[in-house]
Amino acid sequence: MIAEGDKVVVRWRWRATHRGDFLGIPPTGRDAPMTGIAIYRLSEGKIVERWVEADLFGLTGRLRASASP
Repeated sequence: MIAEGDKVVVRWRWRATHRGDFLGIPPTGRDAPMTGIAIYRLSEGKIVERWVEADLFGLTGRLRASASP
């Protein structure tokens, strides 16, 4: 987490198990990690804007590679 001025940047990673259809990919039961970055702009102690970048392309590629044909 980095804060400067009115912005806070967070680099995050989460992990889940692929147990249901996700973007048309049938469940694989495999580990499904994803990383991303969120930027928050604060004003008067409140979040007033948020931008998020997530590696959805990498996640779907890993799930498709492990899906049964």
